[in-house]
Amino acid sequence: MRIGIDVTAALTQGGGIGRYTRELVQALAAVDAQNSYQLFSAKPPATLPVPEPLPQTKNFVHKPAPLDERWLYRLWYRLRLPLPVQWVTGQIDLFHSPDFVLPPVNGRIPTLLTVHDLSFVHYPHVFPERLVTYLNQVVPWSIGRATHILADSDATRQDLLNIWQVPPEKVTVLYSGVHERFEPVEDGALITAVRHKYHLQDWPYILSVGTLQPRKNYQMLIRAFALLADKVPHHLVISGGKGWLYDEMLAEVERQGLTGRVHFIGFVDDADLPTLYSEADLFVFPSLYEGFGLPLLEAMGCGTAVLTSNSSSLPEVAGTAARQLPPTDEAAWTENMLALLTDIELRDKLVLAGLTQAKQFSWQTAAQQLLKIYQQFGLH
Repeated sequence: MRIGIDVTAALTQGGGIGRYTRELVQALAAVDAQNSYQLFSAKPPATLPVPEPLPQTKNFVHKPAPLDERWLYRLWYRLRLPLPVQWVTGQIDLFHSPDFVLPPVNGRIPTLLTVHDLSFVHYPHVFPERLVTYLNQVVPWSIGRATHILADSDATRQDLLNIWQVPPEKVTVLYSGVHERFEPVEDGALITAVRHKYHLQDWPYILSVGTLQPRKNYQMLIRAFALLADKVPHHLVISGGKGWLYDEMLAEVERQGLTGRVHFIGFVDDADLPTLYSEADLFVFPSLYEGFGLPLLEAMGCGTAVLTSNSSSLPEVAGTAARQLPPTDEAAWTENMLALLTDIELRDKLVLAGLTQAKQFSWQTAAQQLLKIYQQFGLH
């Protein structure tokens, strides 16, 4: 088969869907030497989020369009011009878009669409209004045209069934994986280098990872941390690229008198993440809503105890290996952070459970499942 995949996110986004697309395509390259892959993308930016984001194998060929992402979005999703993706990929037998929206496709070839979450439906107030309007138009339009939908979790699958009445047989759950590099880091020189790079000195710290936007619920976390800051020596470290309403988070730090104890360290290079997780005494993930929640598994793989929200897909991912709390119960977050930071035995139990839980999810498994789905639809 000649399989087309839209890898634009892999070349434009450091975290989130960019990471998901890179990991999945690299895992596909490791398990499939038979089919040929036409990796479609918008014109890549001058600087890529990670070095060599795409596979370098013979059967994976990158086919960039001459137009950048903004122009393609205008043509395809605002003006809805029927310019087919084959204009760039050439002839294909199946096309997969792993990022919510499906470009026009020529002929009757099967199309797969990955929908990661419906956060913009559940929490429209935490997104820019124009983005919500756009997604509410384009995502249902794409779902209606796709042959089959892949959802990151059963929670997302249920949302698709309940909110947009997508037929159950049209949606398959494809779980993400956690890369083998997420394992405990004990190399002293590496730890010193990473701490120095992100100005973390030798503080003990609590870590959270995710784009700085209201859905991640960082303001609640900062307030909950403020109530235990004088009881523990820990700092709060938040890693993630700047999203929207970032200034509100900075203002919350000032309001709580935590300048110097809360650190926004920006987007962290993939290579540094395992060290950052390994050095944290506790990983916290207070998100209001997630389609999957990959940082939970990454932290667990690195031997770090996890405290997470009990919302959306997160109980599916965490299993019994993390403490789970309502994302709005500030007092419970304060109480549980304090308990886990001061009770080493309790923390060690979560660490052991987390190491086992992280092993349940692998990109190789995801790629093998995806390959079966490609074969199921592409050979019709």
